[in-house]
Amino acid sequence: MGFAESKKVFRIAISGYYGFRNSGDEAVLRSILLALEDEAEVQGVHIQPIVLSADPAWTSAMYGVESVHRMRPADVLRALRGSDGLISGGGSLLQDATSAKTIPYYTGVMKLAQLLGKPTFAYSQGIGPVNRRWMDPLIRSVMLGSKYVSVRDAESAALLGRMGVPHDRIDIVPDPVMGLPLPEAMATEALSGELSAAASSAGETPPIIGVSLRRWREDGADMARAAEALVALSKRRPVRLRFLPFHTPSDKVVSEEVMERLSGRLGEGSSAELAAPGDDPQRMLLAVGQCDVLLGMRLHALIYAANRHVPMLGLSYDPKIDQFLNRLGLKAIGSTEALDAEAFADAFCQLLDGPEEWRAKHGAAIEQLKQQAKRPAQQIVQLLRQYKSR
Repeated sequence: MGFAESKKVFRIAISGYYGFRNSGDEAVLRSILLALEDEAEVQGVHIQPIVLSADPAWTSAMYGVESVHRMRPADVLRALRGSDGLISGGGSLLQDATSAKTIPYYTGVMKLAQLLGKPTFAYSQGIGPVNRRWMDPLIRSVMLGSKYVSVRDAESAALLGRMGVPHDRIDIVPDPVMGLPLPEAMATEALSGELSAAASSAGETPPIIGVSLRRWREDGADMARAAEALVALSKRRPVRLRFLPFHTPSDKVVSEEVMERLSGRLGEGSSAELAAPGDDPQRMLLAVGQCDVLLGMRLHALIYAANRHVPMLGLSYDPKIDQFLNRLGLKAIGSTEALDAEAFADAFCQLLDGPEEWRAKHGAAIEQLKQQAKRPAQQIVQLLRQYKSR
């Protein structure tokens, strides 16, 4: 008996911000693929993903999946027709802060699938901000037409509720990346990083401070304040600042600009370097896990840190940062509008002096989020089985 005969096969299209080599979004895709694979194994079926990507060849090579170009209508139509359903997500897909075209695109893909009679599933979406009220009906229509809707925070659920989506149809779950594992091949490297962290805690080497920044204010005042805060920290004690570019090339450029601001100003024994973990999201997860403490402006930098139980401070530029931190019982150390350098240095030193206290306080919440991150895959595979058996 062949593989396809021994296990029922479901072809599922996946729509999101994929193929742009943004580490956070690629981590979302990797997390979804692994969660679906694990849940399919539990339920005795096989999932064949078809990813809508800006770079199908790269996506296929990176993840070993079928991929089509997200902006070629004929390819998208063919993929949806040949699928058993569509996953939309995760990430901040349904928002109009970055572009007025974003919501029409993602809701359009969902509506097309629905018109073709395919079940659609919203996978841990971050909804909003939505500043153009004419977009509300687009979102409401596709959500009401979906078989399963999950969002990554209570604020997203509340926004959908105000748009007319009943609360009892919305599942609040963590970002998929909370459940992203490290491959076994990276376990030894992770252990090595933990040993290095122990050495730095003992004062043998400077602690590694992960720094994830992104461009936000046009005048650069937020990055200037971040640089002053890092200088203040370096003068309290020697630190090794490791800049982690999550979205290339933009984060790499802004990291280099901040490093230039730091040049010649860091305290004795402190240094700054730019990490190059590559395109693989699990490699970036490993890089974050090797930090003693992390300063995160990118949402997925903070999620990676939580995933690896790395103490963190968040710098807020968007409500989604505060919403994630709140789920862990944390508050941002500052924002793109205000950051006190000395208060920042105080907070960082406290984390460096008591990492185990931080883990003891927040570890249970982190583990709960990791377990909850599995729920969308469980629901979707179960619903696919029910849908195809009718």
